[in-house]
Amino acid sequence: MCQTCGCALPNHLHPDANEHDVHTVAVLEGLKAHNDAAARHNRAHFDRAGLLVVNLMSSPGAGKTRLLEATIEALGGRHRLAVIEGDLETENDARRIRARGVPAVQITTGSACHLDAAMVHRAAHELALDELDILFIENVGNLVCPASFDLGQHASVTLLSTPEGDDKPLKYPVMFRASDLVLVTKADLLPVLDDFDVAAVEAHMRRLASPAPVLTLSSKTGALEAWLAWLEEGLAERRRAFRPVQRGERLLTPPGAPNHAPGHALDQPLTPPGSPAP
Repeated sequence: MCQTCGCALPNHLHPDANEHDVHTVAVLEGLKAHNDAAARHNRAHFDRAGLLVVNLMSSPGAGKTRLLEATIEALGGRHRLAVIEGDLETENDARRIRARGVPAVQITTGSACHLDAAMVHRAAHELALDELDILFIENVGNLVCPASFDLGQHASVTLLSTPEGDDKPLKYPVMFRASDLVLVTKADLLPVLDDFDVAAVEAHMRRLASPAPVLTLSSKTGALEAWLAWLEEGLAERRRAFRPVQRGERLLTPPGAPNHAPGHALDQPLTPPGSPAP
């Protein structure tokens, strides 16, 4: 389990926490503050490039990569897209995206159950942000930890596939409260899943006091119109809010060329507070 979000430390919030547990909480809070600073830095780059950055979250197998493939097919002729992929191991998903002619950077986290802003920052160095319109970040499959880590995205989208059941917003409220949009995926299975109620998903979201829209789609059948319209609207909003990069102005430089002054905090390894520097 992940050591950076605390999910491997089940006793750290126990009311009888000892001195070690108190130190653990302090370290985790320091890591969260460092991540938030890195996320703000990422967002500044994304904003200046005038692109829309969408963080896709879900449980494993909910259809994130398949949705991206279908989105590329639908939007690739109109917009310049790229993907940052997150998985514990393999480049399988990044290869699928590259096969569609879209740049993809794979992040392998090892044992971490989520992406963090520093990981995304390093991956973004491999992309020419000023040559993109939409950047998708496919987070590690997990309905818990990814919701707690800002990556610098403009919107967070959670996928809920019909085989998972319609009660997931109530079981995983932190993830769904953090969502700007919920996509009910694999809708082509609804005729044979009589225990899944899309209206119930929306009711659960309102019970969580979330105004996030709930859209139903199928990447298999191509019923993506509402999702594509949501992306187009989001991109238009970003372009109204921030100026596009000027010709010849680069924001993140190619791999191997630093774009920060030497010693910049985000060019250093992510070291927990209180730990010796590497």
